[in-house]
Amino acid sequence: MSKSKDGKETPLMKQYNAIKAKHPGALLLFRVGDFYETFGEDAVKASKVLDIVLTKRANGSASHIELAGFPHHSLDNYLPKLVRAGNRVAICDQLEDPKSVKGIVKRGVTELVTPGLSFNDQVLDTKKNNYLASIHFGKDKHGVAFLDLSTGEFMCAEGNGAYLEKLVQSFAPAEIIYSKAARKTAEDVLKNDFITFHCEDWVYQYDFTYEKLKTHFGTANLKGFGIEELQVGIVAAGAILYYLEETEHKEIQHISAISRIAEEKYVWLDKFTIRNLELVFPQHEGGIPLINILDQTVTPMGSRMMKKWMVLPLKEKALIEERQNVVDFFYQNSTLIEDILDPLKHIGDLERLISKVVVGRANPREINQIKRALKSTLPIKELLKNQKNPTLKRLADQLHPCEYLLEKIDAELREDAPMLTHQGGIIKDGVDAELDEYRGLANSGKDFLVQIQQREVQRTGITSLKIAYNKVFGYYLEVTHAHKDKVPQEWIRKQTLVNAERYITAELKEYEDKILNAEEKMVAMEQRFFLALVQETAQFVTEIQQNARVLGTLDVLLSFAQVALANGYSRPKVSETETLEIKDGRHPVIEKQLPPGENYVPNDIYLDHDSQQIMIITGPNMAGKSALLRQTALTVLMAQMGSFVPASFARIGIIDKVFTRVGASDNLSKGESTFMVEMTETASILNNLSDRSLVLMDEIGRGTSTYDGISIAWSIVEYLHNHPTFRAKTLFATHYHELNQLATDFPKIKNFNVSVKEVGNKVIFMRKLKPGGSEHSFGIHVAQMAGMPNPIVLRAAEIMSHLEKDKAVADQKENVKSIPKNNYQLSMFEMDPKLQEAKELIDEVDINAISPIEALLKLHEIKKKMD
Repeated sequence: MSKSKDGKETPLMKQYNAIKAKHPGALLLFRVGDFYETFGEDAVKASKVLDIVLTKRANGSASHIELAGFPHHSLDNYLPKLVRAGNRVAICDQLEDPKSVKGIVKRGVTELVTPGLSFNDQVLDTKKNNYLASIHFGKDKHGVAFLDLSTGEFMCAEGNGAYLEKLVQSFAPAEIIYSKAARKTAEDVLKNDFITFHCEDWVYQYDFTYEKLKTHFGTANLKGFGIEELQVGIVAAGAILYYLEETEHKEIQHISAISRIAEEKYVWLDKFTIRNLELVFPQHEGGIPLINILDQTVTPMGSRMMKKWMVLPLKEKALIEERQNVVDFFYQNSTLIEDILDPLKHIGDLERLISKVVVGRANPREINQIKRALKSTLPIKELLKNQKNPTLKRLADQLHPCEYLLEKIDAELREDAPMLTHQGGIIKDGVDAELDEYRGLANSGKDFLVQIQQREVQRTGITSLKIAYNKVFGYYLEVTHAHKDKVPQEWIRKQTLVNAERYITAELKEYEDKILNAEEKMVAMEQRFFLALVQETAQFVTEIQQNARVLGTLDVLLSFAQVALANGYSRPKVSETETLEIKDGRHPVIEKQLPPGENYVPNDIYLDHDSQQIMIITGPNMAGKSALLRQTALTVLMAQMGSFVPASFARIGIIDKVFTRVGASDNLSKGESTFMVEMTETASILNNLSDRSLVLMDEIGRGTSTYDGISIAWSIVEYLHNHPTFRAKTLFATHYHELNQLATDFPKIKNFNVSVKEVGNKVIFMRKLKPGGSEHSFGIHVAQMAGMPNPIVLRAAEIMSHLEKDKAVADQKENVKSIPKNNYQLSMFEMDPKLQEAKELIDEVDINAISPIEALLKLHEIKKKMD
């Protein structure tokens, strides 16, 4: 560390080290004059992340230390880069004015920004929540809490390990905290997929966290929030409040409630299903998730709410139908959509703006945006109030006009107010007489001096009179010697020059004081008025947060209606029955990616408990089996979100769990094979079944040998059919046509195939689902279509025909052993002359171009050569 010449630490570095010791895990931005400096390892890290120069600070002869810094006004540019790189950043500011201090300036950390705690617009993504998660690992169940500091949304839940993993995947927190004692468990569960931080063990204690929550909300208990019984959930949530204190986030009145994520209210989607169905994120680069099709929202609140609805579809018929009724209402009254969207587009991120107000970070432009949002809310409220739909009327009632606040901002804040408050020009004229006077002086002080000069010229007749300024005695009047006998008595002489004299007057001194201090006083007064306006706005946090929620809900429902109109979706019938019936179902994402002029081939699906519980779908690869499975799940989830669906008709018997086992990608980097991943995911499904589950299984067992694969797939289908308690509706896609046998053995299993058409030696995929099993595989045809070299395709066909012909052979090993050897291997010995002639004839043949008749003639010719 830096030392002074006598070998001791310099006072500045001593102060730095003391502050750094309190925040060892954070990168410390240390304010020195007009710069934020980083030292030592922090400087090395910051220079790499920010691409700024790394230098060394020399302190006497003793030592030096690495140094990297940037101007303080560039904080908004550099801070996001540091946070996005996964750093916790402690911002250490000067707590007193350096001008008024002798010696070292008092400094302290004013904010600790972490990936999960930020208000910075460059760190946050307007379309996504920025959650901080806290996990409390219990014995039988775990507690988890999520907080978005930028919006004030606070939730908690508890459940088993699978539920915890599902929630963490659904909410995708930017940062996760947990107890130091649970480090090993946390690493096993979270892998390296998240940015994490561990707190001391004592933080994760029930009594401490329960008190923390009660104190924050000012309640006697937590019954009003519905979380009183969630002991491990309370521990996780209370730890978040402690973490906020530790990171210097003291102003948190906008966190005004905590809600429970009720497991029983939402469809269970395990983490594999959310990934496999590509609901929110694509699985592969360039892929398009469902959210991209459904999200046509115009407000950030709507976009964030859409994501939440997507990972938490509803199970309650009444709630689903309430959403559908609104979508239907907009669908039938499409002109109303535009009427509401017009003002809705001007709302902006109301939810995050009001949070910034509460923590004292809102600038004048943001307060103006709140005013515009409130103004735009009024016509929306009027429009909704006059509709016949009861939900829209209720939403209208829930919108607060906040008239007092709207009028106050409108009356006091200038429309063109700048972003920074120290520039002036924030508060309107006429708000305060004293402020107007200072503004007049600051803006037109020089004009005022010109008026004094002109008046005095007329009064005294001194035509050469000048008013000027210097630092020694301020503003003065200058008179040439030719006119000095005209100088009035009350003028006070200050200086005599070679050809002129300088005077001051009481009036000039009075205005000088006002003019010189006017700007400073004007800015200070404007800041005071603005601060009062911000505090006044903060009083409306509850109303504005509610407005944001209502407008977000409205935005999502409007988006559903727009997408339904644009893509020809229909309203699904949601029922309490066990039947799942989809007519002309389409895949909402794939149909949008088709080339112009090509239509998506729709298909019907029917599943129930008694007649058709399991559909076994055979057909070649590329025929569309996976798309069919996925579109069925997406249709169900869209219906239970409240959206219309891509089908001509759909009856959805409410599903409570959706499981998918679709094309596992190798997890080789973590030492797991495709087959291991596949079996893990399948085990998770079979251990969590329910009576209203929808199970989608695609190509189970293909990661192992054929006979192993068929055996595993066969036993899984039998298990699902014969389950003693749960009759899970199942779509089972496979290229093992041997499984078709199951339909003859079990009454609730039905065979279907994705049809193909053979034209000559080509296969055309019809992508249409038909009753009955597929006779054989088309793998070799597909290989040919993919451009596989012809000799390989021919040899594969030869092997396959041998295996299929000898299927009846009991000993499969013997069957494989008896495969005819490849006669096209190069011989080490000279070829028989007859064979040579036959080979030359064969070499002349273009297999792709030859007709069947020509082939027979050529074969006859070759046979004659061999005789």
